[in-house]
Amino acid sequence: EAGTFKLEIVGARKESYNPESRKPITSIGTLEDDLSRRDFTINALALRLNREQRGEIVDLYDGQRHIREKLLKTPLEPEKTFSDDPLRMMRAARFACQLEFRLDEATLDAMKAMSGRIGIVSRERVSHEFLKIMQAPKPSIGLKILHSTGLLKEIIPELDVMAGIEQVDGLGHKDTLFHTFQVVDNLAEHSAKLWLRVSALFHDIAKPITKRFNPRSGWTFHGHEAVGVKLVRRIFRAMKWPMEPMEYVQKMVRLHHRPIPLSKDEITDSAVRRLMFDAGPDLDDLMMLCRADVTSKNPRKVQRIMKNFNNVEAKIAEVGEKDLLAKWRPPVSGTDIMELLNLPQGRTVGIIKSRMENAIIDGDIPYDRQAALDFVQQVYREMQEKGTIDNG
Repeated sequence: EAGTFKLEIVGARKESYNPESRKPITSIGTLEDDLSRRDFTINALALRLNREQRGEIVDLYDGQRHIREKLLKTPLEPEKTFSDDPLRMMRAARFACQLEFRLDEATLDAMKAMSGRIGIVSRERVSHEFLKIMQAPKPSIGLKILHSTGLLKEIIPELDVMAGIEQVDGLGHKDTLFHTFQVVDNLAEHSAKLWLRVSALFHDIAKPITKRFNPRSGWTFHGHEAVGVKLVRRIFRAMKWPMEPMEYVQKMVRLHHRPIPLSKDEITDSAVRRLMFDAGPDLDDLMMLCRADVTSKNPRKVQRIMKNFNNVEAKIAEVGEKDLLAKWRPPVSGTDIMELLNLPQGRTVGIIKSRMENAIIDGDIPYDRQAALDFVQQVYREMQEKGTIDNG
């Protein structure tokens, strides 16, 4: 113990690895042995503490020069360094975007050749490094490295398959992967929220699945938002990410196109209320994602779209119910409906509750418990008359 901090002294050691394991076999080694097992030369520096040479930097692998040159290079042959610990390939991508360093060509080539070896690393460790890339000032630097080396295909294949441009009759769509990288960077300029950035990364995740070509209208991606919600769940489970933020990411993916029609059409109060109700307290994040999604190279088009989004936000402010709707809860719950009408939990209760909520949002009935109960009974009578009651 030294004052308020604890100093841990570890002797120099050397390591060897079984090719199919990440668990090292350690033994006492020299300082050179110890420094050679570092991931990159910039981390393979030591400071002498003995009286005669105190303060002298031990730099066996030109780490100081590489720091000045902003270069990432492994102390040993990169194949050896990455074979010992494949997670170092993820760290290379992470350092590149955190520090804005470039990768040595041999290091990059080794990552391409050995990308499949990332599979022996626990998913938790891989996920941890991936999320650090997403928190960098410009995540696309690391993401592009992951893609170009084949690591992205190994980690999140649903993302990697977004790359490329398909053409039919001379008509091509934008490269969805690189558009996505730009969206993430755009968002990163304005927000440090990790899961909002992840939402940007996955906002178009289902476009490869839903892609269709129509000779009249060109390329379409109908329903990619709904399919994307399902893919988000699959990716979260595969990456072993916490389930708590998953619903937030799914909401952003599901709603990321919702403000766009509003920005083009005459904006009605009910349409804005519905958006506010669905987005809830995450409305500001959703609008930020929508703005980041504008990646056109046409300045006039960008200006027009941003002006339209300004109109949507002005209408939201005009409606003046943001705080109320963000925390909005229906005055009558599903349990209330079941007790009032003596119905079991099921489809009928869901239909009645949805119609009641829509009636309140559209202004057809006031936000009042008794008015809502009366409306519920009215809807139930209508369903009885039409024979659409489902008690299953």
